[in-house]
Amino acid sequence: MRSVDTMKATENRLFKFLQKSAQFIIPIYQRQYSWTQEQCEQLWKDIVRAGTTDLEAHFIGSVVYVERGLYSHSDVPQLLVIDGQQRLTSTTLLIVALVSELNNRNTDDTPIIDGTNAKKLKKYYLCNDAEDGDLYYKLLLTKADDKELRAIIDDQAKHDDDATSRVIKNYQFFKNKLNRLNNEQVSEIYLGLQKLLIVDIALDRERDNPQLIFESLNSTGLDLSQADLIRNFVLMGLEPKQQNILYERYWFPMESDFGNGEYSWLFNQFMRDYLTLKTNKPPRINDVYEAFKKYVSSSHLDIEDVVADVRKHAQYYIAFSLEKEKEQKLLEAFQDVNAYKVDVSYPLILELYHDYDSQILTLDEFIECVRLIESYVFRRYVCDIPTNSLNKTFASFARSIRKSSYLESFKAELIHLASYRRFPSDTELNRCLQHKDMYNVRSRAYWLRRLENHDKKERISVENYTIEHILPQNKNLSSQWQQALGEEWQSIQEEYVHTIGNLTLTGYNSELSDKFFTDKRDMDGGFASSPLALNQSLRNHETWNKKSIQARSKLLADKMQTIWCYPNLSTEILERYQAQPTDKAAYTISDHPYIAVGSSKELFQVFSQKVMSLDENVKQEFLKLYVAFKLDTNFVDVVPQASGLRLSLNCKFTEIHDPKKLCRDVTNLGRWGNGDVEFKINELSDIPYAIQLIQQVIDIQVEG
Repeated sequence: MRSVDTMKATENRLFKFLQKSAQFIIPIYQRQYSWTQEQCEQLWKDIVRAGTTDLEAHFIGSVVYVERGLYSHSDVPQLLVIDGQQRLTSTTLLIVALVSELNNRNTDDTPIIDGTNAKKLKKYYLCNDAEDGDLYYKLLLTKADDKELRAIIDDQAKHDDDATSRVIKNYQFFKNKLNRLNNEQVSEIYLGLQKLLIVDIALDRERDNPQLIFESLNSTGLDLSQADLIRNFVLMGLEPKQQNILYERYWFPMESDFGNGEYSWLFNQFMRDYLTLKTNKPPRINDVYEAFKKYVSSSHLDIEDVVADVRKHAQYYIAFSLEKEKEQKLLEAFQDVNAYKVDVSYPLILELYHDYDSQILTLDEFIECVRLIESYVFRRYVCDIPTNSLNKTFASFARSIRKSSYLESFKAELIHLASYRRFPSDTELNRCLQHKDMYNVRSRAYWLRRLENHDKKERISVENYTIEHILPQNKNLSSQWQQALGEEWQSIQEEYVHTIGNLTLTGYNSELSDKFFTDKRDMDGGFASSPLALNQSLRNHETWNKKSIQARSKLLADKMQTIWCYPNLSTEILERYQAQPTDKAAYTISDHPYIAVGSSKELFQVFSQKVMSLDENVKQEFLKLYVAFKLDTNFVDVVPQASGLRLSLNCKFTEIHDPKKLCRDVTNLGRWGNGDVEFKINELSDIPYAIQLIQQVIDIQVEG
């Protein structure tokens, strides 16, 4: 294949390029027309500048194309546009708008633009005048856009202020711009269009590989999403007949489900989550395309089977991410997961939905699994457990489910999550809720709505209410409030003002203001007459103080344990899902004489104690050649030596922050232990720095 850099390119005027008898086809594997008003505004400014100055030409980029086939049934060459469709489409829309404007001004006797008119513009730059049918149009867009472009060229498009199509929107944008100009300014726009310059690159169908050229062009800055690249990869290399079958049967319906570009960001996220499900590892957001190519290569599946599977999972994804689900109870579960922004769980929900659709998982079981996912993420947030491990947890979770006893197995796996991945117990949740600031949190409307609407058939909309602090957050409390709280009123207010016991919902926030509790309770619209479940217990209090807040916190915490429930299983059932012991030969410390009785014994004892204290779930395992310390996997391995301990840190050398420059890069060197970083401990004073390095490795694995 010839490289893009050495390929012969010709400078050409855009008008001259369009005027030749040819048809420019945007292949089905290309993305839709996607220029925004901002980009059209820039094109307009460039054309105005070119038309009103002595500038000889204005370069707008390249157009790369290849002939559609070796043989043609027409005198009109059909050219597949590999790069440049956004510029071609935008300038075409401006030319159509110019034709429309000239027709509207209708000055037959005095031409608005010397040397041309609406009829000539249409004949030379928009249509192949001697052709019929599809060949009549010089530019054919992809399926989602082509209908709108033809209607505009044929002057049959309806003006629609609410149009979602970029073709319609940008055409109207250019029409509005032209409508504000006088005749002289319209002539200047035409002059500016005449000065537009492109690089005309024609590929040799026999010698050039469009896919590789496309990737090369994209690497130089073509603004394509990962999903765009995947579509091109899937379709570009196929024969036209199979290309059309896959596009019509799978890809176009899938893009339509995602709003034909309206939810392009979600389509990209879907492709990442789909690959996470298939590979059990989340690819980096900018590596999704490469991960997809690798997946297709390693799966040994026919490309149509892959695309059909992507399409099927896209339907599941639309059902829960865009809340198109038809089953009401399941829809409500999806809505709550989305309201709390638990999209990190989408790969797992994809698997659950697939099994539900395959009738492996019942509807009720599916709903309960989704609710447990919601509970898991919410409880961890309340208990201040870092969320950076969730990607990895949800990516690999489905592998451990025993689908013959789906729900039971699902619960068991959640219960068995340990350390930084744990599912907080009722006791931990209750303890944390007593003092957790639940006001200055993300999605606070979410948890209040869930709390208010639990077990209600008629759900209220929290958006109609505001959050009320029963004990005001105003630091200048009235003497009545100070008296009710006692001498330590300031510390009580500081500690409890944002806790669940002191928060509620009201439609009378401004009226309640900083009034004393009994006034808030008894006034019109106050707590006593409130229809909200959250306010029912407030009717029974005669004052509001630390004891009252704690009592209500416990009441609400007990209810929250029910709403965001724990996956309880009996001890007998849970034991069935315990990991089976391996048949590895058992080694002990006595197999390592340097640390059992030798010179490094004390050093290892102190080091081991420090490492084990990093997390209650750290496991120490004696192997034949080294001692492993692990959570989910080894994070540090220790090779005992007469002179000290040689540590292998299980991460890449480039990932470790080693300000003292004491670590050694052992990448690709044959060493005992796991990882590319080596560190030596010779004396007790080396241990604190070693622990800092080890904590980094744990953090890297958590984020992994």
